[in-house]
Formats: sequence, structure tokens, C-alpha cells
Amino acid sequence: MTKKPSTRLSALALAALLSGCSFIPTYERPTAPVATQWPGETAAPAAAQPVADIPWQNFFSDARLRALVEQALANNRDLRVAVLNIEQARAQYRIQRADRLPSIGVGASGTRTELGQGGSTTTYQAGLTLSSWELDFFGRVASLSEAALGQYLATEEGRKSTQITLVAAVANAYLSLLADEELLELTRQTLATREDSAKLSKLRFDNGVASELDLRQAQSLLEAARATLAQLQRQRAQDLNQLTLLVGQPDWAQQIASLPATKSLESAVVMTELPAGLPSDVLTARPDIRQAEQLLRSANANIGAARAAFFPRITLTAGFGTVSSQLSGLFESGSWGFSAAPQLLLPIFDGGRNQAGLDSANVNRDIAVAQYEKAIQTAFREVADALAGRATLGEELRAQQAQAEAESARFKLSDLRYRNGVASYLDLLDAQRSLFVTQQAVVQTRLAQLQNQVTLYKTLGGGWTTQP
Repeated sequence: MTKKPSTRLSALALAALLSGCSFIPTYERPTAPVATQWPGETAAPAAAQPVADIPWQNFFSDARLRALVEQALANNRDLRVAVLNIEQARAQYRIQRADRLPSIGVGASGTRTELGQGGSTTTYQAGLTLSSWELDFFGRVASLSEAALGQYLATEEGRKSTQITLVAAVANAYLSLLADEELLELTRQTLATREDSAKLSKLRFDNGVASELDLRQAQSLLEAARATLAQLQRQRAQDLNQLTLLVGQPDWAQQIASLPATKSLESAVVMTELPAGLPSDVLTARPDIRQAEQLLRSANANIGAARAAFFPRITLTAGFGTVSSQLSGLFESGSWGFSAAPQLLLPIFDGGRNQAGLDSANVNRDIAVAQYEKAIQTAFREVADALAGRATLGEELRAQQAQAEAESARFKLSDLRYRNGVASYLDLLDAQRSLFVTQQAVVQTRLAQLQNQVTLYKTLGGGWTTQP
């Protein structure tokens, strides 16, 4: 027998209804509001190996630095909180997903009803119960589950982003300590030289060969060097405290003492040639960008739940068990039964609550779009800044090294001319002061260059993968 078309359509509509539908808007990734090329860069092909896929063990060659990063990944409290946030989000997602399935339990109850003229009835029942299970015909519960999934995935990306930041912070703090040691040694050498100069000036003044002006200038430079030494000692102590906080344990220095030590910044080597790649490839690989996109997906799913609130909500309460007026009669033959109580709630008037909920969900989605676009713009700026540093810091360091060599030669000539009575003591002190300033600048620029390489690695998404 052939079914009528109307019967066939009704069956299809009923099947579609029972299978549930979704009011979640179709997700479309927003267009990245940034240029297609990095500033000052020519058209660059996609990198053969994205920086995000380069493990930090391959990027850092210093054994002590690698050990410090390993300790930080195991003990840093910020990273530990990020991992716990993942566990919390996973649990919330499991809770939300559980709402899509019925909750079945075992229940037992007794009811005594007092009637008029001293009469009463007693009812005992026990069995399986299904409590208020929502039949998700319009996808409200599924949309909430999808939103919770987006939150969970966002926390996972957030953990990766926290690890990237931590790896870069440990590396920069370690490099700062190397610079502190180099600057302290340079300052101690300068202080010893100025102490000798001050003693010589005092001797010459006492013998009437030099003026008091020469003596006071020598003493001024000596005290300036002492002040610089105190500043650097304070800076080194603060950098040690910072590294201890990042590593997460106080005895890190003892644990790495047996590893080969890097003597100076000049011998500190990291991978210098990092392929920048295309912005479209780099930015979508960064965990913070993926985190923002997952939050956007979550906000998009909440719109589906807000839309479904306008439609009927159907819940089912059911039970299967035994009922008897006597406690001893439970579980006897003929006492078994089944009950089902479906309930349909159709919103008619709610004072605008559902419309306000939908408006709020739409605004939250727009906020998430703006935050996603801002994350992309911020990431683009960070990469562009690091590329600008890579393009200029090398030349700046070369020029300052050449200047330091010139100042060193100038100091030697001034000292020789002064000892032979050709130049004034003021010329010698000025050459000494300029040499110290230039030597400090060389160390600081070399530090900036190395830290810029670390920053470029970080901004290109490197640091969250590990060796297999």
C-alpha cells in the first residue's frame, strides 16, 4: 500500500523534530584585520617548518637554560593554575554534556494521608525514576553543550599560551643574569682603574703637580663607578628573584651547577634564523589566537540556546517500580507498574526575558568578534616589532662595538699623552668615562638582540611544543 504524500511529509517532519534541530548561527571566521605581509618585508613564502612546530629544546642550545625551562614547566604556579583551569573546564563540559542524557536513579518513598472521621491511607513505592529529562527538540541543551566545549578548548589553548610566555620569560631572565654578571665584571674593572687614578691624583695634588680640580674630578668618577656597582648588584639580586619565581623552586641554582656554564652573552647562542612566514599562517598557529576563536565559537553557540528558549520546552518524568499499601507488599506479584508524566512549557509572556537573553547573546558574540580581531592585531604588531628588532639590532651592535674599540684606543692615547704632559687630565677622565659608557652599551645592546630573538620565537608561536 502506497502512503499518501501528506502522510510521508508528516513522517519526515516528525523524524526531523525527534532528531532535534539547532538554532546556532553558521560560524564564519572573521577576516583578519591586518595586512597580508609584515611591514618592511617582501613577499615571503610560507615557512618550510612553522616556528610554532619548533620545540624549545631545539631553539635553545644552552644546557643550563634548557634545565631551567624544564624546572619551570614542572613547578611554575601560573602554568599549574592554567592546567587546573583546563580540568575545571573539562568537568563543566562533562556536566553540560550530561544534561543531554536522562538521569536515572533508584528511589523509595512512603505517603500517609489522613482522611476525615479518623480514616487514613498509606502508600509505599520503590523503583527506577527518570527526573525531568528535557527532550531537546530545538537544540537548547545541545547548544549549551557546544558553548561549554568552546570554553574547554579555549582553556587548553590558554595553557599553551601560558607555556609560551613562561618559556620566553625564563630565557629572558637567564639572559639578563648573564648581562648582569658581565656588567658587574666590567664595573669592577673600571672601579679598580678609577681607584688607581684617584690615588695618583691625590699624590700629584699633595706634591703640587696637579690642581684640586683634577683631584675632585677623579674622586667624582670613582664614586660614580661605586654607585653603578651598587645599582648592578641590586639589579642582579632582583633578576635572581625573578628567575626563582619563574622556575618555581628556590634551589634551582644548585640543580644546574654541574651543567656547562655560558661565560658571557657573546657565547650565548640561540637559533637566529627564524622563518617569519606569512601572517595568515603564523597568526592562526598562535595559541592565544586559537583561544580567542574558541571563545568566539562558544559565544556563537550561546545564541542557539537563546533562540531555542522561544520554543516549547518538553520534559519527561517517568518511573518504573512497585506500589503497595503495605510495606511488606512491595515487590510482590501484581504490585509492579509504570508511570510517565511529560510536560510541555510554551512561553507566552515572560516580560521580555527571552528577547533580552537573545540580545545579550548577540552582543556577547559581537564582543567576542572584537576581542578575536584585537588579538590578531596585537599578535601582528608583536611579530612586526620583533622583525624590526632583528633587522636593526645587529647593525646597532656592530656600530657600538666599533665605537667601543675607538674609545679604547682613545683612552690609551689620552693616558699616554697625559703621562707625557701633552694632554690635560680632563681629557684623560673624559676618555675614561666615554669608554665605560660605550662598553656598557655594547653589553646592553647584545642583551637586547638576544632577547629580541627569544621574543620573535615567542611571537611566532614557538615554545609550547616539546620533543616527541
